[in-house]
Amino acid sequence: MIRGYARVSTKGQVLGTSLEDQRKALTAAGCQEIYEDVMSGAKMDRPGFDRLKNDLAAGDTVVVTAFDRFARTVGEAYIQVEEWFKKGVRVWILNLGVIEDTEMGRILMGIMLVFADFERRTIIRRLQGGRAYKRANDPGYRDGRKPKFTEAQLDLAVELLENHSYTEVTGLTGISRSTLTRAARARGFNKESPFVSGNV
Repeated sequence: MIRGYARVSTKGQVLGTSLEDQRKALTAAGCQEIYEDVMSGAKMDRPGFDRLKNDLAAGDTVVVTAFDRFARTVGEAYIQVEEWFKKGVRVWILNLGVIEDTEMGRILMGIMLVFADFERRTIIRRLQGGRAYKRANDPGYRDGRKPKFTEAQLDLAVELLENHSYTEVTGLTGISRSTLTRAARARGFNKESPFVSGNV
């Protein structure tokens, strides 16, 4: 059986990663059943993901749009895929390809996951570059708090909190810490207080 998994951190996810977008991609890939979660990937208790793992049987195929839908890091993704291999489950990450349960497949998986992580980091660097350009070329541009942020911008900022600290996200986006904290709470994102040592 082909089983798909989709996850977003907030209901108002940005274009391209919304539940609807993921459902369409998974359905097009032939998924017969799709499991979903609306919560941070940092949470260990994800009902939809837990149901998927419990339902999987030898010969099944797991399909996700990207590895960060089920894992926060390359290491976590690798460990999870290995667990599925042991159960005789095939893995298909749509933006990477089918991961084969062979020695060469494991080597290629490691390479592909690293490149996927590199791509994500590149996007973050581009966001930083855009801010630097505005700072240098727009006399009216100011870092820090802005008069208004769109819901899409706040959604993206909360999504970044999955793998980055509050300080890093405020630096990347220009959204103030207090605004970011309120947005995270409003979207049900639970993360240790940004004022606690080790999370700043």
